[in-house]
Amino acid sequence: MIIIVRIVRAVVGAASVALVTAACATTVSGTASPAPVPSTGADVFAGLNACQVLDQLVAGQGFNPGENKTNDAVANTSVNGRQAMKADIPLGGCAIAVEVGEHARAMVQVALATGPRDPQACVDAQAFAEKLEPLLPR
Repeated sequence: MIIIVRIVRAVVGAASVALVTAACATTVSGTASPAPVPSTGADVFAGLNACQVLDQLVAGQGFNPGENKTNDAVANTSVNGRQAMKADIPLGGCAIAVEVGEHARAMVQVALATGPRDPQACVDAQAFAEKLEPLLPR
């Protein structure tokens, strides 16, 4: 019985060596090159049509096709020399988005309990944005 086990081990060992040798002996023609790395600065939304995405989401539900509209409540402004946009919030308040980078914004949003159209909200939002701006990266 010991002899049979030793013979089986010898055969299995020889077969393993043959497989490893065969696997290492094959060659592949061509030139090795690294896999392409996606650009981190690429705009992931480039070419995206938001109206088409919305149309696909609500297809068959009886809605009219989406359409691009300009928000007249948004105005260009600046905060300590940085480009920014200011917008009244319809249900009350004001938002100011300060440019940090090409695709990055810091937003200050103020809502007051005094009423939906209180102009003090934009005054306060501007004051907070001016305090925030020096803390943002350039």
